[in-house]
Amino acid sequence: MTNREILEELKRLPTADRLRIVEFTVHELREELTGGPLPVTEKSDGRLAQAAQALLADYTSDSELTAFTALDSEPLHASRRDLADQPRPHRWR
Repeated sequence: MTNREILEELKRLPTADRLRIVEFTVHELREELTGGPLPVTEKSDGRLAQAAQALLADYTSDSELTAFTALDSEPLHASRRDLADQPRPHRWR
């Protein structure tokens, strides 16, 4: 099968299936390039969970560590109106 034929067949698949194929292919290529299996993400996730558990008491008892959570209800991006009030950079045409 030629590259063009492979790509045409991929276009016929649902997007989710195409994404899985691309992810699998990239994973396989990385393993080939590094000469072995990649680190297991479950191990990393386990270490992160352990670290979060270890810091849980600190975050529940020290209000300074969570002071910025008061901003969680603030909008993440400026509105168009806020941006309209700011000077615009000069654009060369």
